[in-house]
Amino acid sequence: MEESQEREEWTLVARKPYFGLPTACPICLPVYMYLKLARFPFRMDFNSTYPDSDQIPYIESGGYVAYNNESGGVIQHLKEDDILNLDTEFCSIPEWISMEAMISSWLVDAITYELWLGSDGSSAFKIYYSDLPWLIGKVLFAKQEYTVKQRLGITKENAEPREKEIYKRAKIAYGALSTRLGEQEFLFEDRPSSLDALFLGHVIFTIQALPEASVLRSSLLEHGNLIRYAEKHKNNFLDAGSSSSSVPRFPSDSSSSTPRRGPSNFSSKPKRKPKREKTEEEKTFKRRAKYFLATQVIAILLFLSVMGGYDFSEVDVGDDDEGYGYD
Repeated sequence: MEESQEREEWTLVARKPYFGLPTACPICLPVYMYLKLARFPFRMDFNSTYPDSDQIPYIESGGYVAYNNESGGVIQHLKEDDILNLDTEFCSIPEWISMEAMISSWLVDAITYELWLGSDGSSAFKIYYSDLPWLIGKVLFAKQEYTVKQRLGITKENAEPREKEIYKRAKIAYGALSTRLGEQEFLFEDRPSSLDALFLGHVIFTIQALPEASVLRSSLLEHGNLIRYAEKHKNNFLDAGSSSSSVPRFPSDSSSSTPRRGPSNFSSKPKRKPKREKTEEEKTFKRRAKYFLATQVIAILLFLSVMGGYDFSEVDVGDDDEGYGYD
């Protein structure tokens, strides 16, 4: 088979850039870092139409697509389909398993809490809702805030102890990961794994996207080696001079500056099991843009009917002069 036929073009669809990041989304950024650490050639595309979609991020090539809400996420999907697996040598190491669980639970909970409940909400609004009409964005923010409280098990009665528990666990996780890393380049055996991608995405997002007053950010800054670790890899893959309101310039490496076909950096072509064609669900997903505002209005009405007397005055997403208008 000719080389041109063996190559495939891969596209990572993520939420838009912001804060000098290639994608200002705490779920999308680890996937981006995973592909970068693996030197896997891909191009970026952005989808801001469905801010509440759990399918984003997703990666696609031809008839293959791996959604965030399938098979434990995009990274796990790529590993299970024998397309890209950095973890083959680590899966049976007990410490690696415990560290992965800690990042995927304690730190994910912490960044979720900080983004939606622990700060003023301005970062979350910019990432998810700044492209929507202000009123719809504000109501959807309140709806998501309510959803996050349910997911984290937060009520009026236990709000304070749950907050302390979330931050305490994050602090423990940072301490453990700092000790594990030391002054190494990577967390295990001096080579990248999905654990590095998950943690780097978390650290870089926390430093660049959360406000200076963030409790989580302050806890992270106590560990200098974690900051140096993130800074080194950030400098390899992100342009620190990028404007927070525009698409960052990427380094001129093969995986970002010029779209290429297929993972040619690998010794062999990824094993391609018979892949399903793009589903009708995915086709519908791409066609429904013109109906988005109407469906969100229905969602808002349903939400208001369920919540009854919910006080939206408690939601603070910044002043109107911060750029949350109808532009």
